[in-house]
Amino acid sequence: MAKKVVVTGFNMLTALGLDWEETWKNIQEGKSGVKTISLFDASENQTQIAAELPREFAEKSASVIKKRISKQMTRVTQMSYVCAIEAIEKHNIDFDNINKKRVGVILGVVNTGDSSTEQGTSSKNLILKRMNNAMSAWIGMRYNIEGPNFTTSSACSSSAFAIALGYDAIKAGRADMMIVGGADSIINKEEIEGFNEIYALSVANDKPEKASCPFSKNRDGFIIGEGAGIMILESEESAKARGAKIYAELSDYAFTNESYNIMAPKPDGEGMADTMQQAIVNAGISKDEVSYINAHGTSTMLNDLYETQAIKKVFGEQSYKIPVSSTKSMTGHTIGAAGAIESILSVLAIKDSVIPPTMNLDEADPELDLDYVPNEARKQDLKVVLSNSFAFGGHNATLVFRKYYG
Repeated sequence: MAKKVVVTGFNMLTALGLDWEETWKNIQEGKSGVKTISLFDASENQTQIAAELPREFAEKSASVIKKRISKQMTRVTQMSYVCAIEAIEKHNIDFDNINKKRVGVILGVVNTGDSSTEQGTSSKNLILKRMNNAMSAWIGMRYNIEGPNFTTSSACSSSAFAIALGYDAIKAGRADMMIVGGADSIINKEEIEGFNEIYALSVANDKPEKASCPFSKNRDGFIIGEGAGIMILESEESAKARGAKIYAELSDYAFTNESYNIMAPKPDGEGMADTMQQAIVNAGISKDEVSYINAHGTSTMLNDLYETQAIKKVFGEQSYKIPVSSTKSMTGHTIGAAGAIESILSVLAIKDSVIPPTMNLDEADPELDLDYVPNEARKQDLKVVLSNSFAFGGHNATLVFRKYYG
């Protein structure tokens, strides 16, 4: 019998909360984490809003990380470190009773966040702050984990890739447990200016909580968010041996590369459709089993249109029966952390039989006619959930999560 890979833990830090419980509660209630930027003076930027972590993160981080170590970390690295520690401790993982050589860490990282908003960088710590592999290394050192430990980068799909690579390590028998996910923050003057130059960001500064509106007629770009997501993957045998709670199964995934344009996706969602189709085949499921799709759903004109077209290409008439939603409408687009955060939300949707809403969908785009779960969470039993991540450069990933039946 093929080895199953299961989810036995998770945590996340988002603009909606500094743990998974608070974030999930606010997601179900349809709250927005988007506010006027406070991390720097954005008054001269076209976009002046973002989904920042609550201010209490600094205090939380200081309570978890020793002062000497924290000075060697950027704020983003601290996010990943704090998130991982709480994921491990919340789920009672005792590494003294686990073979640490068969536990690894893989994080999706775009950069470590040593930007103009970062405080305290000097020649004494610059190298350590800018090493993106430090983000996974610190977690490994915290628990003396000796298995595979590295970072991977594929823009907005980075942490989805990290989750899939963790799956591969367990499936191949190279590890029993993998700590996977990612963290990111690009809320700084220069990167917001850069995204404004390519017309990617919303400029609806007067109504921050309404600015991220995926699939709506009035969408004008994405909202930058920041945060971290950590998932614990484990072989079914390992999880059962230590009596762990199993939240869901990661059935399989697909990676594709569009090889089309450094920024724009293939027209008509061709590459996105290919990714979802391959993921379904790899997972050995039927299309009829798919209960919900957590969309990439950025609130940009092309992504939302092409992702909708891709879903129709894959599912045909059935696409009108599959709920699709974008949690970026509440968390903002957390870039390198997005795949992990949205994967955790997909697992929680399965766990609690709740489909998160797409908020701010007040006026539908007539070209977009699927069931986007507008403005209100929905109770529904979910068997199989797809989590989509589609990135600049054409780096696509679809993860397939399934209800665990034992």
